[in-house]
Order: sequence, then C-alpha cells, then structure tokens
Amino acid sequence: MKVLSIREPYATLIKNKTKYIETRSWKTKYRGDVIIHSCKGTYPIKEKILHLVNKNELKYGYMLCIASLVDCIYIDSAFAEQIKKENINNYLCGDYTIGRYAWVLDNIRIIKEPIEISGKLGLWNYEKKIDIK
Repeated sequence: MKVLSIREPYATLIKNKTKYIETRSWKTKYRGDVIIHSCKGTYPIKEKILHLVNKNELKYGYMLCIASLVDCIYIDSAFAEQIKKENINNYLCGDYTIGRYAWVLDNIRIIKEPIEISGKLGLWNYEKKIDIK
C-alpha cells in the first residue's frame, strides 16, 4: 500500500477527520488507499490551528490511519476561496498558494495500533498487513 509522510499536527488532524485535503507542491496521478504517516521531526505548530489539536495526542514517526486519495486538484484562486468558504479549519491546515495541489482524502480509517516506522519522501510502499478499527 502507498504511504504518505506528513508533519504533525497535520497527520493527526487527518486521522481525526478535521483535515481532508493535504496540500503539496507536486501532483500525483495515484488514486486509492494511502497510509498517513506522521514524520518524526517536530516543527512549531501554527498558532492559528492550536485550537484544532490536542498536543498530547500527537505521535511522531507512526502510521496513524488509512485514507482514500480520491482526487488531486490544481490550486487556483477560485479553488482556494471555495475551500476557505466551505471549511475554514481545513483551509487553515493547508498551503493554498496558487500553483500547488490539493490531494483530496476520503474514507479515513484509524489504524488499530499505530505502527512506528521511519518515513520517506514522496509516496512510498509498505507491504505488511495493517489492522484498522
């Protein structure tokens, strides 16, 4: 299965179904299930999203959930404004700079026991069985 490493708190926000779009500088043609992995590195949490996450819940270096990657949309000004109007919290959790890409996630399922593993850049593969709740 494909894996996508994401910085915290964004990986946990996806697991908690607060964030359903991951913004990236690159596009993908891949569609299907993807494991959401939290990066090991710690980064300052933007003040504007502190209210969305419990810092004690964050896990660094773990596979947290599985989501279906259903679309990859080029971000233009109209799309950015649409997301801002539809879900301000989701908007605050991404970088909607024109020219980036919105990876749309759906059907988020939590992994029963988070799996500790080092991440990688890009989409990478994980071949072992994963139990979901």
